[in-house]
Amino acid sequence: MAGIVGYGAHLPRHRIKVEEIAKVWGADAPSYKKGLMLREKSVPPPDMDTITLSVEAARRALVRAQNVNAVDIGAIYIGSESHPYAVKPSGTTVAEALGATPDIHCADFEFACKAGSEAMYVAMSHIDAGQMDFALAIAADTSQGAPSDALEFSAAAGAGAFIMGRENLIADCLYTHSYMTDMPDFWRREHEFYPQHAGRFTGEEAYFAHTKGATQAILKKSNMKPEDFTYAVFHQPNGKFPQRVALEQGFTQEQIDPGWLSPTLGNTYSGASPIGLTATLDVAKPGDMILMCSYGSGAGSDAFIWKVTDRIDEVRDLTIKTRKLLEENLTYIEYGTYAKFRRKIIKNA
Repeated sequence: MAGIVGYGAHLPRHRIKVEEIAKVWGADAPSYKKGLMLREKSVPPPDMDTITLSVEAARRALVRAQNVNAVDIGAIYIGSESHPYAVKPSGTTVAEALGATPDIHCADFEFACKAGSEAMYVAMSHIDAGQMDFALAIAADTSQGAPSDALEFSAAAGAGAFIMGRENLIADCLYTHSYMTDMPDFWRREHEFYPQHAGRFTGEEAYFAHTKGATQAILKKSNMKPEDFTYAVFHQPNGKFPQRVALEQGFTQEQIDPGWLSPTLGNTYSGASPIGLTATLDVAKPGDMILMCSYGSGAGSDAFIWKVTDRIDEVRDLTIKTRKLLEENLTYIEYGTYAKFRRKIIKNA
């Protein structure tokens, strides 16, 4: 059975508080802090993109995989909606930076915020099919939000990486289930830099319907109940949505707390639920059951049930943990610096 052999994350150290964004646009910062449970978000500096985030997260995954080297990896899949190039893969650059061989399969995935879990799903499928011994799945984004748009308060950056295999597992994948429909709640056309969204329509009909659809289906498939899980991780476009979808389905605040990062990280798009999973694995114990459910506009959700193995105790402290990346060595910036970093202000040649 396929599962996780190694995992890692990487987050920018720069942060901007919601008050700093709000004062520029005359917005009501308390409404974002209370209504959407957002306090601050990560900001990638100019020299950080999906590729650099992916490389750092993957290197940490290799550390936790211990005896797995980059040359052993048969495929690298990167899920993102902010690949640096429209026509040039991110995967080949990451593969070469890690030291992988040319005898490798690379592909870039896109499905809004579900692209990362897509990469995980396909990587595990190769392992299950016996096509290779190890495959690397990465979920990474430097997400975009137009100036003064609601997305600007949450669009953040980060990456989670997972090496999939069959032996020496950190977590077995017991079940998967995908649920999707043609639901146009969020989109970005070719040549447009910022995405558009359908406002409140992105909630009930989109996020909640699909997240619940995938979660309820995998619970039925596995004959399990919320109380059978130690932890649960849901896609987190803000702080409120994952909390509400968890509580409405019978999960508790204690179950989601370890992976509930968005109040101080923001929405890392494709990385949101996978990075939450890395933080959850950082505290999980052998035998713990973890439910993870992603969400991507357009729209769909991938759900996974993981069972943590004894090996977690051997590897969790081999490299930096996700919460430490989230909470330590931070640099807070003003809106002007943020606008320059995110190229909202571009200097004329």
